[in-house]
Amino acid sequence: MMSQPHTGATAESPRIAVKVAGSLDDMMKCFNVRAIVFIGEQGSPYDEEFDGNDYTSTHILATVGGEPAGAMRIRYFGDFAKPERLAVLQRFRSQRFKERGVAFALAGFAFNFCARKGITRFYGHAQKRLVPFWSRFGIFKPMENGEFYFSDHEYVAMAGQVAPPPNALGLKSDHLMLIRPEGDWDRPGIYDRSQERAPTNPVGRAA
Repeated sequence: MMSQPHTGATAESPRIAVKVAGSLDDMMKCFNVRAIVFIGEQGSPYDEEFDGNDYTSTHILATVGGEPAGAMRIRYFGDFAKPERLAVLQRFRSQRFKERGVAFALAGFAFNFCARKGITRFYGHAQKRLVPFWSRFGIFKPMENGEFYFSDHEYVAMAGQVAPPPNALGLKSDHLMLIRPEGDWDRPGIYDRSQERAPTNPVGRAA
């Protein structure tokens, strides 16, 4: 499964794991994290936080020691992806998580996930105070005339591109790989196991 555990985990630095939200329970964890951070802490109106785009997105969930800690979502436009709604619960923002913490794990996972799918161009809206954070990945750069505001915050539009990985998915990928669960492309799934059965409806079979 595609995940990014925190390396060198100790009692002082618990294990961070990141995955694609693949169940209703995972989705509820993502939504709860976002509600706590954006609605509870930042005072965003409900209709602005849950804006009608959640069921057309990929959701990413981060846990620390199995406990929900952070979330973000990815939306897709033509030849680029838009990572957004990055949220980390306050108790997981402490100094011990700063350098290789939850926010970095979520963003890094999102970039790698999209690149594996063949999407290497990115566009995002960074709160003005968070531009240095997004710049640290060496991918995003502020766009010309990209400053604007909405939902009571100042934002900067940023864009960038990464090189495609050698194992990027495409038309020449294994056929069954392309129907495995999102982010879990390298592990045989239910359709791989279905090949153990003989086909029951072969083409040309008499009625």
